[in-house]
Amino acid sequence: MKKINKQRKDYLTWDEYFMAIAKLSSQRSKDPSTQVGACIVGHDNRILSIGYNGAPNGFDDTKFPWEREGNVLDTKYAYVCHGEMNAILNYRGSRKDLEGAKIYVDLFPCNECAKLIIQSGIKEIIYICDKYKDTDGVKASKKMLDECGIKYKLLKIDKEIKIQLKND
Repeated sequence: MKKINKQRKDYLTWDEYFMAIAKLSSQRSKDPSTQVGACIVGHDNRILSIGYNGAPNGFDDTKFPWEREGNVLDTKYAYVCHGEMNAILNYRGSRKDLEGAKIYVDLFPCNECAKLIIQSGIKEIIYICDKYKDTDGVKASKKMLDECGIKYKLLKIDKEIKIQLKND
């Protein structure tokens, strides 16, 4: 029997697919300046959890300080939960399943999220932006990740990933 191969050639790779899910999750963020999504994936390419940056549960985000500058207590930085944190906390399975997992995230993790990633057992970070690489927080993050053997890689996406939602 003759084999016919007519499958699409432009389908998403696993990395592109999971990053697209992280990017889609980021669109739930109400942060006016920075939207970050995260997607945690097991060794078998199954999604374990997702998250995005936002106000803590129970904090009325209409009263949340979304400012970037000013007194620290009047800015988002003292209160916001990062996408990586929420993805780890949203996971409802056995903590054992996170061991060896990958996390896909828009922005390279800060030092606080790096600690959570290390403690959870995640072993690889895939990101698409490292715009804060020269900050002390990201330098500390990379120092901890390197010391703990956590791999991280920049994902370069060559094709446009379109996410379209249809209203019926």
